[in-house]
Amino acid sequence: MKRLAGAFMLLPGAAFACALPPSVILTLPTGHYITGAAITVAITAVMGAVADRLPRMNAVEVMERRILLPVSVSSYLSFLCFCGLVLIGVFGARDPMHNLMTLVFWTGVWIVVPIGSVLFGNLWRSINPWTAPVRIMRTLLGRTGTAGLSRFGHWPAVALYAGFAWFQIVSLSPDDPYELAVLAMAYWLVIFVLAVAEGEEWLGQGEFLTVFMGYLAKVAPFWLELSGNRARLMRGWPGTQILAMPPLSVSAMAFITLALAALTFDGLAETFWWQGLIGENPLEPTGRSAVMLVNTFGLIGVWAMTISTIWAVVRAGQIISGKRFAPGPVMLSFLAIAAGYHAAHYFVTLLTVGQYTLAALNDPLFRGDEVLGLPPFYVSFGFLTDSRIMPLIYGVQFAAILGAHILAVLLALRLVGTDTRAAAHLPMTALMVGYTVLGLWLLSTARSG
Repeated sequence: MKRLAGAFMLLPGAAFACALPPSVILTLPTGHYITGAAITVAITAVMGAVADRLPRMNAVEVMERRILLPVSVSSYLSFLCFCGLVLIGVFGARDPMHNLMTLVFWTGVWIVVPIGSVLFGNLWRSINPWTAPVRIMRTLLGRTGTAGLSRFGHWPAVALYAGFAWFQIVSLSPDDPYELAVLAMAYWLVIFVLAVAEGEEWLGQGEFLTVFMGYLAKVAPFWLELSGNRARLMRGWPGTQILAMPPLSVSAMAFITLALAALTFDGLAETFWWQGLIGENPLEPTGRSAVMLVNTFGLIGVWAMTISTIWAVVRAGQIISGKRFAPGPVMLSFLAIAAGYHAAHYFVTLLTVGQYTLAALNDPLFRGDEVLGLPPFYVSFGFLTDSRIMPLIYGVQFAAILGAHILAVLLALRLVGTDTRAAAHLPMTALMVGYTVLGLWLLSTARSG
């Protein structure tokens, strides 16, 4: 099974990194998990391809109410909090575990908000730190036109996300509060100027956080639909919103493949397999500076493999079916995979670094305060070596990965159409199985860090 899983390392996919080496998980019969998940995904795909009809996925209104806090107000409050975090990052302690800039961004913005959006709809929409400032500045300037940035599609977001992925995975000090604060402020200013020139709607197309959060939220079983000063709470099967989306453009597809590739390489770079491949001793890592160049090429290479593999699978399906169905609708199914992988990838980090974040929010000045009403507590990673707790954590990650792939299979079948030959789904089924095996193998393999 280990050899089979290793073979799948040649395929692109999403990876899931733990905060510490999963020593307890290494003792589990993970081969059974991987085999079972692969068989489940394959059977689901085959049964769906030959079925006369697929499960209905309709949106149902739960309730309607007046919007209590306008987005302009919540966005402005978020902007003020952002400014405060930048000041803390610049003038506060350089210890990333005791500085709110690092903790709030990497734990709150990059983990809590995306996972919350996957469950409860687009949380980022209300706390977007650009919306209100852009509205205010455009009003003051009397600007109502655009600068033509929309014609570039999602390519600005792709470029920005690529830079962010490199900063997070490859750069020397992504956790340094000062560097993070300076980079965040510079990034905010650039996006602010562009959005003032083009309009706030451009944020959903050109700003990578807004695009990313919006895509993840399409998987949510609960979401809000806003109309004027009214909000409707909707519910439906996960992915219901995806079926109502227009086909993805080429630039949007590039964004989705980049999201998958970044998660893949983030986990892959810490595995003993990758360390051995690049000539590093995983038990005595030389540091990020020694592998910056090779990891940069690795990140680019995984992205290229992701694009080429998905394109080859879609093309093979077209050849088998005898018709050239558009890849845009098919790529929508990968939003489910991106959402599930993001949650599984950062779950352990949420449980570990999240403790530091809670402690810092409860006592931001480190003088014994209890701002959140929590008593003083000690950060503990002991559960990572608990043979009772770690299988439960792995089980949550396993469920997220398997559920994401089953949902992606069902969405792909719905999006391609029932008039497509069953055999045409075989290439995509093989890819989904490969993604599942690779992701679960990365969860359970030995890693450095």
